[in-house]
Amino acid sequence: MPYQRHPIYNLQFGLLCMSSFLFSASFNMLIPELPAYLASLGGAEYKGYIIALFTLTAGISRPFSGKLTDKIGRVPVMAVGSLVCVICGLLYPLLTSIAGFLWLRLFHGFSTGFKPTATAAYVADIVPGNRWGEAMGIHGLCFSTGLAIGPAIGSELSGRFSINALFYCSSLFALLSIVILMNMKETLVKKERFKLSLLKINSREIIEKRVIGGAFITFLSYLSYGAILTVVSDWGTHLGVANKGLFYMVFTVSSLIIRFASGKMSDRLGRVSIIKFSLLLLVVALVLIGSANSPLFLMCAAGLYGIATGMLSPALTAFIIDMSHPDHRGKAVATMYIALEAGIGLGAFFAGALYISDVKMIPPTFYIVAVLTFFAFIYLQFIFKRKAKFNESPNT
Repeated sequence: MPYQRHPIYNLQFGLLCMSSFLFSASFNMLIPELPAYLASLGGAEYKGYIIALFTLTAGISRPFSGKLTDKIGRVPVMAVGSLVCVICGLLYPLLTSIAGFLWLRLFHGFSTGFKPTATAAYVADIVPGNRWGEAMGIHGLCFSTGLAIGPAIGSELSGRFSINALFYCSSLFALLSIVILMNMKETLVKKERFKLSLLKINSREIIEKRVIGGAFITFLSYLSYGAILTVVSDWGTHLGVANKGLFYMVFTVSSLIIRFASGKMSDRLGRVSIIKFSLLLLVVALVLIGSANSPLFLMCAAGLYGIATGMLSPALTAFIIDMSHPDHRGKAVATMYIALEAGIGLGAFFAGALYISDVKMIPPTFYIVAVLTFFAFIYLQFIFKRKAKFNESPNT
């Protein structure tokens, strides 16, 4: 289908973007401070579990969120995701044992297991198919802005006030995200009332087979993000970076800048071309992060990593939606996010197990995930057999 102009920037799209901004800021503002907080509780050896547990439940919940998104509606599922963040922000100050903290991280993962799944389906509902790449890019820009601002806000709140102030602010941001959702129109036409039987998942409802190839690429490409979330704060501290959130801000800001154009590029040039270029750029960025020997070097690598992910994310999401059946968009998006969470979780667990507070092990960690990311390119280039209707032309 040729690229055509259609209006996509309306009130509903704007509200969705604002809600996603607050949601992403809510959970991501905690990330830079949680490793030190867990260490203060006596659990330094469990740093790798901070992200791994979060992504574990996010991945487990995807089949449920995908099914509910296609059954009861997009908006209720998004609201559930934000509500989990509200509850967790209030519970962190109360559960101050290592076990309590780890159980809470496990529960917190349900938030990203629900909201992004329904959000992507909502975008596909309100935006013409030949502009999904652009829409995903703009929405991703807002989501990533929250990811960028969150860590900076979190470090400032924790430094000026206390870690508990950070937790309560996280809860407030998530609550505001829910308030916005209450003003959004539901887009699912054939809705069902919620009933417990909807929580019964059979094997056919877990994975959308049409998008398995794209999901595998997603898995490999997000291993690096799990490693970054686990060790890059300590790597930056070792190199002399004062603010733990600075790496996240640099890579997210660069991701924001490229998203203005990357979504449109995937609509016009084709998803596969953009994905392959992004994967190669991601490999280079990871090697540079592991090779960094100064704060400036690390920040430049962070910027390149942001450009790579800013190009990859909207193209990959649109590619998977292209391959999905319209009646199973929720399941298709859930399949993608299962792969994404598995990649982040395993990457985080691997990095934490390899690192264990030995800074000399951080460069090899990034080199290994760079090799795995390169295999995603090899898979797409030589192994992944695309059906004729899923060719280079977007949304065919």
